[in-house]
Amino acid sequence: MSEPEKPVSAAPRNPYIVLAAAIVLPGFGQVLNGVPQRGLVFLFFIILLGWASVNAMPVHASFFGRYVGGVFVYGLSVIDAYQIARVNWEKWKFAQSRKEP
Repeated sequence: MSEPEKPVSAAPRNPYIVLAAAIVLPGFGQVLNGVPQRGLVFLFFIILLGWASVNAMPVHASFFGRYVGGVFVYGLSVIDAYQIARVNWEKWKFAQSRKEP
């Protein structure tokens, strides 16, 4: 008897789609990657550090200067979402290349 064939694993989301989603909606890139808790943590710290920055900066600071803490965490969340998506994509591509005879 031969072994039953394993189901072909579905391709992960394209990293560029995840990148675009992470840029438009903070934390949504992590949701697309299947780690929504991580996205919520990023969103929480974006809000928390944005609030802390607003209260720590002088009134005459620029918009970016007032929200620098939130903007920093937002940038980290975009990079994180893309990195996770890229690693998953490359692992899937490697697994697919190993299956071919």
